[in-house]
Amino acid sequence: MKNILVIFTGGTIGSSVCNGAIDTDKKTAFTLLENYQQCYPQVDVIFTTLQPYQILSENLSPHVWTTLILTIENANSQNYDGIIVTHGTDTLAYSAAALGFYFHQLNVPIFLISSHLPLSHQEANGLDNFSFAIEKIVNENLTGVFVPYRNPAQKSVTLHNAMTLMCSPQLSSDFFSIENRHFCQKEAFNLPLKAQFSERILLIKPYPSLNYDYFDLSNVDAVLHDLYHSGTACTTLEWGENRSLLNFIKRCQAENVPIYFAPILKSETNYQSTVELTKSGATILWNMTLEAAFVKLLLAYGNFMDASTIISFMQLNLADEYV
Repeated sequence: MKNILVIFTGGTIGSSVCNGAIDTDKKTAFTLLENYQQCYPQVDVIFTTLQPYQILSENLSPHVWTTLILTIENANSQNYDGIIVTHGTDTLAYSAAALGFYFHQLNVPIFLISSHLPLSHQEANGLDNFSFAIEKIVNENLTGVFVPYRNPAQKSVTLHNAMTLMCSPQLSSDFFSIENRHFCQKEAFNLPLKAQFSERILLIKPYPSLNYDYFDLSNVDAVLHDLYHSGTACTTLEWGENRSLLNFIKRCQAENVPIYFAPILKSETNYQSTVELTKSGATILWNMTLEAAFVKLLLAYGNFMDASTIISFMQLNLADEYV
């Protein structure tokens, strides 16, 4: 018999539809357990449940991660064979990375479970994802943080490592990992972490005609700059210094604000703009998703004071680990 802790946090998987609006519902959360026990009565498991908060995940902030982490720590995880956290899809990749980095040494597997539709909908994938997690807990001896997810058009569930999962593409309910490489074992590190996340990290996303004059760096500890899918951004001065990322890097350096770049795959050949970025003095977070890079920076600047420790933590690389 396996003991499983289920932590309900809201999201679509814990929501119901009322007057055309989807919103969290404390009673609906437990529908997941009822549905599972009806479909799999032969599976011998004991569920313990907690419900620390109920939100739609688009309303999430890092303070919620702190609450979730403390909930898991206070639950004495060693008493369970596995932990399942229900979660919304909008910020799933960010929360997965937060738990993945924080619980990197936990000997009990954690699974984040979502549903692209409320459980009352016949096409919802939430029960499939949930039952897959239980199957892994019952039959395998995994450690780490994972996201089992069946894309709506697929028949089988894919097991994603928490730190390689990316947010759904626009206008989609699908989830993918880096280069569709799903399961990995993470690199171990021994730096102690507290559930503290910085609120002074600026995330910038590129788009045509982005004007860097709009950004005030006076209350910023570090900048994470997103890149286009090929690891590029505008480096030309043709449209003015305020449109050039290279010029913005110089400004960050002048104001002693570290700047990081992700996502970008390490390759023997890169675009000229990428080559210029790698020579600029900024820090490239190779082969890391934007979501993982952002969460890692929040943890780094929330936990460590000295620059060398922050750099060491940020450059711990998962790239050679996924398959």
